[in-house]
Order: sequence, then structure tokens, then C-alpha cells
Amino acid sequence: MAVSEVRAAGPAGAEPTGEGRTVAVAHPNIALVKYWGKRDERLVLPFTDSLSLTLDVFPTTTSVRLAPAAGSDTVVMDGAPARGEQLRRVTAFLDLVRERAGRRERAVVDTRNTVPVGAGLASSASGFAALALAAAAVYGLPTEPRALSRLARRGSGSAARSVFGGFVVWHAGPVDALDPDAASYAEPLGDAYIDAALVAVVLEAGPKAVSSREAMRRTVATSPRFPEWVAASRADLTRMRAALRAGDLETVGGIAERNAIGMHAAMEAASPPVRYLTDASATALGTVHELRREGVGAWATMDAGPNVKVLCAAADAERVAARMATVPGARVVVARRGPGATLRTEGG
Repeated sequence: MAVSEVRAAGPAGAEPTGEGRTVAVAHPNIALVKYWGKRDERLVLPFTDSLSLTLDVFPTTTSVRLAPAAGSDTVVMDGAPARGEQLRRVTAFLDLVRERAGRRERAVVDTRNTVPVGAGLASSASGFAALALAAAAVYGLPTEPRALSRLARRGSGSAARSVFGGFVVWHAGPVDALDPDAASYAEPLGDAYIDAALVAVVLEAGPKAVSSREAMRRTVATSPRFPEWVAASRADLTRMRAALRAGDLETVGGIAERNAIGMHAAMEAASPPVRYLTDASATALGTVHELRREGVGAWATMDAGPNVKVLCAAADAERVAARMATVPGARVVVARRGPGATLRTEGG
């Protein structure tokens, strides 16, 4: 297997001006060692560290424009006014940004997703990473990568990782930290030496019946298997980092698949159970196992939804994609290592 060094990039682009209209672009990430469950809901602090790969597909583009004369924020998502929980989360995030910036102006937010929203394909990660960067720039907050990662975390935990490109680790932070907010942030891994691709097998693109937030709460509160998953996940991350340094894709893939299966087992043991995987998911997982039996390095991972992602060597991506396309009803997208969040500022 050919390998090349993975170099992750942080935010790049124009310096924040605190005025005008700012546009930011961020990409989703897929966790190979999962984030599941918060030990602090307000600060969005996880129980465990997590590790992900930022993709080069499904970007979110978000613009933020100050509206000093407005009495409330305006939020448009994919061409339609945001309502309900979506609107609440964005305006709450903007309130946090304004509090930190010492500003009061309302804003007009326009977000365009190319990833299916609410289907377990990390739309909240790319969405809040883009919003964090655009809002920080337009309100005049620093966009230094670590600070931006901490800010994005407050909108959606996994957004902390989408600030960066390539392989990224999100530190949960010590439970006894003097400043828990400052201690929990993501950073890119400069010593991940595998040339990997991730084949997304989109089986359902609609919103989930149970949101990730509700599923996390239910799992933490009621699943007898959650504590054992937390302990296993901590060990998985240590082994995963060592395998990435060694360029050992087989070990990385095996850990990722086991970690995802354990997370779903913990969810299914909750009361009432949370079941995201479907018959189509099982068919896709079976196809991944067939590929391995045929000697093709392919390992599955699943987030909070029915869709399956397949980790493989970049050189095998098209072969894996062709096989996964045989799963009935599947839409297959090949992704590789993607960039960190970027911005540009336009005069108002």
C-alpha cells in the first residue's frame, strides 16, 4: 500500500474585520473513534476523546451579515427560513458569539448544505464549523484555530473537529480542569501516515426519527452498556493513534469498525432502544465483510443514522465504491482527506 503523510490544515483566508459580510466553508468529518455522550450539556464536553477524518465532499457554505437595525436574527437554511430547533440552535450560538464579542447587532445567516441534513452524515459538524468561523470573523472575535475549535464545539460537538482538515483528535479535557471549556478542543494530527479514502454509502437522506442529541441523552441515562463502551473507546483511541503513526490501515480500520458497532450496541440497549441501523444497513455491512473475505481492505463505520461509510486505501476506493453501489437503493460517494474551514470577507 502506498502511503503519504497526511497534513491537516487549519482555518485560512482573510483576517477578520468585524464588519461587512463574511462567508465560510467547512466540510463534514467522520469519526473513526466516536464521540457519543456529553458529561456537560451546556459546555458540550464529551466523556471521551474522539478521532476523525475530515472529508473533501459535502461542504457547507455559510454567510453571516450584520443587521444593526434588525430586532431579531434571520436564519435561512437551504433557501428556506429556519424554524423550530434549527432556528433555536443557531440563534443561541449567535448569542454566545455576541456575548464574547461584547456586541449586540443581530445577524442574517444564510447556510447552504450539500450534505443530507439530519441523516447521520455530519451536517451539524460542517454547519457549525462554518457558522463559527463566519460569525467569529464578522463580530471581530479571534479565529485562531484552537479558540475557533472551542467555539464551534458549543454549537455541535463534532464541529470542533471540522475546523481542521485531515485526521483530527478532539480532546475531551480533564474532568478536574480549572477551566473545562478551555481544556476541550480539537487539533490536527501531523503524524497520521495512511493514504485513506472513505466511501459514503447513502441509504436514507431524510431526517432521523430520533435526533443525535436525544439519542445521546437516552444512551447515557439508561444504557447499561454505555460505561463499557466509554472504557473501550478510550483504549481504542490510544491504539488508533499508534496505528496511524505506524501507517497500519488494517488496524485503524478494525478499531473503527469495532468502535462503531459498540456505539450502536450501547444505543440499542437504552430504554427505549435507539435503533438507527436498518435492513439496508445490514446489507451494506455484509458487502463490506464480503470485500474483506476477497482480500480487499475495507472496514465499516456508522454514525447516528442508517448510512454506512467504508474506510479503505485510497488506491482501492473506486473498487470499493463499485461494489457498494450494488447495495439496493444506495447512493455512493467517494471521499478523501478534506481541508479545514476557510473564510473570505467581503465589504459591506
